[in-house]
Amino acid sequence: MGRIRSLAISLSSLTVLASGATAADVTSARSGANSEVVSMRRLTHAEYRNSIADIFGTEIEVRGFFEPTIRIGGLQAASTSVLSVTPVGFESFTKLADSIAIQVTGEKYRAKLPCVPKSAKEPNDACTAQVLSHYGRMLYRRPLIEDEIKSAVDLSHGLAESQNDFYAGLRYGLASLLQAPNFVFRMETAVPAGNKQWALDSYSRATRLSYLMWDSTPDAELLQAAEKGDLNTPAGLDKQVDRLMASPRLDLGIRAFFTDMLELDNFDTVSKDSNLYPKWSSGTAASAKEETLRTAIDLALHTNGDMRDLMTTRKTFINRNLAADYQLPFQFKGEWMPYEFAADSGRSGILTQASMLAMFSHPGRSSPTKRGVAVMDIFLCEPTPAPPANVDFSVVNDTSGPLKTVRERLMAHAANPTCASCHNHSDPIGLTLEGFDTIGQRRTMENGKFIDLSATIKGKHYAGAAGLGQFLHDDPKYTACLARKVYAYSRGVNSEDVPASAVKTAYQAFADSGFRMRSLLKSLVDDKDYFSAPAPSPETTSSAPNVADQ
Repeated sequence: MGRIRSLAISLSSLTVLASGATAADVTSARSGANSEVVSMRRLTHAEYRNSIADIFGTEIEVRGFFEPTIRIGGLQAASTSVLSVTPVGFESFTKLADSIAIQVTGEKYRAKLPCVPKSAKEPNDACTAQVLSHYGRMLYRRPLIEDEIKSAVDLSHGLAESQNDFYAGLRYGLASLLQAPNFVFRMETAVPAGNKQWALDSYSRATRLSYLMWDSTPDAELLQAAEKGDLNTPAGLDKQVDRLMASPRLDLGIRAFFTDMLELDNFDTVSKDSNLYPKWSSGTAASAKEETLRTAIDLALHTNGDMRDLMTTRKTFINRNLAADYQLPFQFKGEWMPYEFAADSGRSGILTQASMLAMFSHPGRSSPTKRGVAVMDIFLCEPTPAPPANVDFSVVNDTSGPLKTVRERLMAHAANPTCASCHNHSDPIGLTLEGFDTIGQRRTMENGKFIDLSATIKGKHYAGAAGLGQFLHDDPKYTACLARKVYAYSRGVNSEDVPASAVKTAYQAFADSGFRMRSLLKSLVDDKDYFSAPAPSPETTSSAPNVADQ
């Protein structure tokens, strides 16, 4: 009975979100009387898990279901600003919060709590307040206000008293914080910045920086810098940005970005015809995904390389699963080893890795169209419209007819004027990758005929994956798209809506550095407009003083 009562009380705040409420409907602590919540971003599965691990310890298990996100402008991160919590998700967050609170207040963990009650069998409001304030600051990514602490302490007191168990009461008080919108959503609060402009407050800046750089909640030092107002000054901001970027945890944050940008989350649903491709397995799929992430992180962070080389490099990392897939002898001692494909291997950048080739193919055969569409969308920010519902794909799908190669079938299909415009846009790119089958293995023949890897892209002739890689390497649209997607990812906005002016300064620094990822990150967050925010309605700002620079 006590548990049911507790959940009914502590989950009332999320009920608002489950019904589709906006930021204005949610009670949130302000930075002062003249501040406004300007955006809410639902934590992703990874952000939630990483935050719990950083707050309570890696031994705390996160057991539960997370609702899927959707892809907007090529990024799932953009959907976190528009998604609410459905009734199913509401129930899931309930169970997650209770499960975590049970573990944290359990006997195995209690030694880590910041205080010990005088008696384990009765309420102790002072100790409860200390525990909830300590964890609440990290969960909400800012200090709790008095009413928030009082509400959670009162809940804990009542349940501890009814159950004669201090820790039972604490459990429910902690669960109420874990279920609150202030944790489940990243609340961004704006304050006046002078000249009728608004900007994010210090705690919102810390949160945005931390989830971009580390894919997790701000640590103690970053929260302290926010509390002192350091993030509102160029020197204070630079100090924290440099610290975050010097940490090995930067790998985790940028890995999350590349997972999103390269759509590697889709890899979990990739399947292949086991009769045609018996080598393919779940282990191979996991290895292929990891290979691409290791390649991207190594170039972007470890060697601080030119990001254009992501399209042309033959350097990668492989393990036993990938050696089998790539038809290579595995002679390495470790699980993962650096490897460089031979110059005549046909490999060129991550587009010729098993992950990208397999994701954008059919279960039993390759797909130049899928591959071309993916390249245009992911790397050039040029999405291809969905085909009309009544398009006849029978010519393309007829692999047993007189048209032996996919090139021949696509040319016949594109003879239809309705189909030609889109296929002429994407297929040439995909045809240069036909030297690889649906699981990324090299090939030269298709149904007994030699495969033609030539294509004309934007008026220039290219041959094979190496030609495509060089085309992308030299195309300024690729680096501009990368910069735009980093910006959109960090702010939770649709990359298609990001104007060139928003990333102009950061892109120039990116280009001047030789297209180094670290330079892009640093210049992006140092830009004077990065923490800008839309102005609230006039009636809420009429008497607002300038507090952003204090």
